[in-house]
Amino acid sequence: MSYTITMIPGDGIGPEVMEAMQAVVNASGVEIEWEVVNAGEGVIEEYGTPLPDYVIESIKKNKIAIKGPVTTPVGKGFRSVNVGLRQSLNLYANVRPVKTFKGVPCRYEDVDLIIVRENTEDLYAGIEHMVGEDAAETIKIITRKASVRISKYAYELAKAQNRKMVTAVHKANIMKLSDGLFLKCAKEVGEEYPEIISNDMIVDAMSMRMVQDPTKYDVLVMPNLYGDILSDMASGLVGGLGIVPGANIGEDMAVFEAVHGSAPDIAGLNIANPTATILSGVMMLRYLKEFEAADKIEKAVSKVLESGKVVTSDLGGNAKTMEYANEIINNM
Repeated sequence: MSYTITMIPGDGIGPEVMEAMQAVVNASGVEIEWEVVNAGEGVIEEYGTPLPDYVIESIKKNKIAIKGPVTTPVGKGFRSVNVGLRQSLNLYANVRPVKTFKGVPCRYEDVDLIIVRENTEDLYAGIEHMVGEDAAETIKIITRKASVRISKYAYELAKAQNRKMVTAVHKANIMKLSDGLFLKCAKEVGEEYPEIISNDMIVDAMSMRMVQDPTKYDVLVMPNLYGDILSDMASGLVGGLGIVPGANIGEDMAVFEAVHGSAPDIAGLNIANPTATILSGVMMLRYLKEFEAADKIEKAVSKVLESGKVVTSDLGGNAKTMEYANEIINNM
C-alpha cells in the first residue's frame, strides 16, 4: 500500500532532521509520496503568516503529516504554528512516549511512559486581554467534552499497548472548578476500564515523584499546560529532547513532530541529532499500521545508540546528521 503524506520541513535545523527522517522511513520499504509544504519563519514575508492556508489544506486532504520544528516568537509576533495546527485541525491529543535507550547518558534505566496531553483548551486556548495598562488576564478553559475525550484516548491507548496504569495529573486542590472538572471526568472514564489501575496526582507532587523515580509511571493524562511542562521535564530524565518523539492526534488525522525546537544556532552545520524526528516517523508508521517497518527502524535506532560509535555530538560522538541516519539504515 502507498501513502501520500504532508511533509513540513520547518525552520532552523528542521530541513536537516527531516531529510534524515525521510531517508530512514523510505529505507523501511513503506511506499510514501511526500507532499512538501512550507510553514514557519520562511513564509511570513510572502504570506503574512507562518501558517498559510495551503498547509492546512494539504493536511486535510492527506489526513497525515510530519513536520520539523518551527520557530515561535517569544512574547510577541505570531501565534505558534503548532498551536495553530492543533486548533485548526482539532488535533486534541498530544502523545509523547518517553523511554530510555541504552547508550544514551541519563540517570535512569527502564523508563517507559507515555504522556497524553489535552491539546485544544486550558490556558493554551489563547483567550487573553489587557485589564487597563498594568494587568493582563488569560482565561483557563476546561470542558467536560474535551476532558472525557482525552481521558478515553489515554485509557484506549493503555488498553491497546497492554499498559497497566493511567494517572490523571491535575491541580484540583486549588482550581476546584476547572481542574476539578477534569479530574471528575478522568475518574468517570477510568471506571469504564476496571482492568486498568486508575489513580491521580497533583501536578507539583507529580513533578517531584517523576524526578525521584519515573519508572513507577505508565500512562499520564493531563490538561494542556501541565502536559507541555511535564513532557519536556520527562524528556530530560531520559537524555533530552533530542530523542523524544511526539504526535498530535485528531478524530481522523494526525501530525507527527519532534519535541525539540528549531535550534537556529546550529542550522546548516549538519550536526543536528535527528533521533526524535526519526522516532516521530516510527510513531507515524504505527499510526498507519505499518508495524513491521516501524519496529525495524526502532530496533536499528536502539542498536546504533547502544553502540555509540556513529552518533551526533550531543550523544557523545562526532557523526554528521546524515552519517547517523545512514548508520541507522545500515542496521535495518
